[in-house]
Amino acid sequence: MNPSYLFTSSRLGFRLWWDSDLPKFSAMNADEETMFYFEKPLSEEESKAMMERMNKLYTDRGFCYFAVESLENGEFIGMIGLGWKTFEADFTPCVDIGWRLDKRFWNQGYASEGAIRVLAYAQEKGIKEVYSYASSSNKASTKVMEKAGLTHLKDFDLVELKNTPRLNPCSLYHISF
Repeated sequence: MNPSYLFTSSRLGFRLWWDSDLPKFSAMNADEETMFYFEKPLSEEESKAMMERMNKLYTDRGFCYFAVESLENGEFIGMIGLGWKTFEADFTPCVDIGWRLDKRFWNQGYASEGAIRVLAYAQEKGIKEVYSYASSSNKASTKVMEKAGLTHLKDFDLVELKNTPRLNPCSLYHISF
């Protein structure tokens, strides 16, 4: 196993972010199709800032949205991990699970496999519950949540998306350990 991996699943290695990830991460975040269920594509500067926030979150809390590679060839495929959400809602602050994969790796089971492994990591870290949410129209993500064992709680309007009404409502999922 690559010593930089914090943990692995059968096909994926999870690690912190490196400066060398920026070109691929930035290209993924700039892609209109990949970012369809987000407010907007991200600039290179926004992608770099996100990588820095994730490494700081790991330092502060022991988790983040991890950089994920294929164990087969070491290729960067995207991010899967845990975040800390503090926006105004009846379920925050909370730990959430999320993912974003380069579209070349969609529909191959990576998001589900990674989510299941990240939930095991959350348990190992003593986290008692995890939430996840996505636009209710994002059936691919809600299917991953269900495959990973999360249960649908409700649909809600995410205040952060008030300027992007096509993304509301969002579906909220939850799992307790």
